[in-house]
Amino acid sequence: MQLAGRMSRLGTETAFEVLARARALEAQGKNVVHLEIGEPDFDTPAHVIDAGVEALRTGFTHYGPSPGIPQLREAIAEHVARTRKIDCRPANVVVTPGGKPVMFFAMLALVDEGDEVLYPNPGFPIYESMIRFCGGKAVPVPLRESRQFSVDVEEIASLLTDRTRLLILNSPQNPTGGVMPKEDVAALVEVLRKWPNVAVLSDEIYSDILYEGEHHSVLQHEGMSERTILLDGFSKTYAMTGWRLGYGVMPEAFAAQIARLQTNSTSCTATFTQMAGVAALRGDHGAVRAMIEAFRQRRDAIVDGLNAVPGFRCLRPKGAFYVFPNVEGTGIPAKDLQSRLLEEAGVACLAGTAFGAHGEGYLRFSYANSLENIHEALSRIRKFVG
Repeated sequence: MQLAGRMSRLGTETAFEVLARARALEAQGKNVVHLEIGEPDFDTPAHVIDAGVEALRTGFTHYGPSPGIPQLREAIAEHVARTRKIDCRPANVVVTPGGKPVMFFAMLALVDEGDEVLYPNPGFPIYESMIRFCGGKAVPVPLRESRQFSVDVEEIASLLTDRTRLLILNSPQNPTGGVMPKEDVAALVEVLRKWPNVAVLSDEIYSDILYEGEHHSVLQHEGMSERTILLDGFSKTYAMTGWRLGYGVMPEAFAAQIARLQTNSTSCTATFTQMAGVAALRGDHGAVRAMIEAFRQRRDAIVDGLNAVPGFRCLRPKGAFYVFPNVEGTGIPAKDLQSRLLEEAGVACLAGTAFGAHGEGYLRFSYANSLENIHEALSRIRKFVG
């Protein structure tokens, strides 16, 4: 079949390609430590699983409303109102099968051919993929080690034009673990006040995985809820990646348009999954706190270990579960180093360039793995570098 031209603009996630290669090596008998996939290695909390099973047994096996069932939209609205300290109502919420539909639907609804979209680079690769697929012009906002991988507000101001339609933010950030400090968020909001036609997609999927301080969102600033789409979900915080449960919070009129896109694509999100989401938000968070504390210990272990490897230099991230070490000192290009670590050392990781051109000279390691495996990976990396 002859593909439409737009398919040539569609990217992918290198993490899944590296995972496939690692699995192939394992099938040949090679032992591989997996530090490539951004997925918590913890089980979904038991009470959340129980709620999903009970929902299946009590009839939540049918179609639901496109924007989500009332029980979950209400729980999300309460959660967002409490955590972001804003007025949020169920009508502002659209529940989706994972977080990616929020990205895709928002861009389909906002971006016309040739419109400019600013996005973080290095950043989650689906941002750029979807911008280009929708016919937009992808304008990278470089994230630099010298700024702890927070955005440069002055640089964003210099990139905004009359063609800018959308600004994508991500904090805590994938792949760097960088977090936008309160003062940067406030300064950015002041810049955006001069550009009232620019919408914001704020990807806050890692907002609960913080190791110090509080989460700061553009939504907390006056007037920003009228032009911001919040992207959040259950995959990371509650170890629910396979449940496919995310959501967007946005102005009510825009939420109706996003729900219409969902009607035309996925129809709705699985209803029993949504009932599990209610239990996640309203139930005990002890398992979440324990997971974050485990991530903190792993973060410290991998940062200290990588900084002891010749040619590596690694910041201590403040959020998410990734480290993004500078490996320029090894003299090996990031993509080559990624391949050689997998093939020769049995350590699966990602080149920084998998997250954009500004990731050259870096690797991303996910520390969503056991301390034992992290120490084994560090031993193999040290031996490889020599």
